[in-house]
Amino acid sequence: MIDFGYSLSNDRQIDYDKNDLKIARFVNKCETTFKICIACGTCTATCSAGQFTDFNFRKLMIMIKRGENQNVKEEISKCMLCGKCTLACPRNVNTRNVIINIKKAVNLK
Repeated sequence: MIDFGYSLSNDRQIDYDKNDLKIARFVNKCETTFKICIACGTCTATCSAGQFTDFNFRKLMIMIKRGENQNVKEEISKCMLCGKCTLACPRNVNTRNVIINIKKAVNLK
């Protein structure tokens, strides 16, 4: 067979039916501003923990909303709960309360 230099890529679709949305549902129930986050990244830009570690609040929010909960417990432990992200958020998402509720949801598992 002739090699044309092309190969098939792996499927990158997100199958929401297979993902676990328990954490997202719990946080949404406890903190209603969770669902108005638009993942703009302002929180991540002002994050003190993000300057010293690889913590990324925006990435964490997207992972939870997608139901990709594999590394949530490890990531959430990097947050210092300083509250800078709450002050910077243009949508007034109570990010500090979101973090606290994510921690509660992870511990309930």
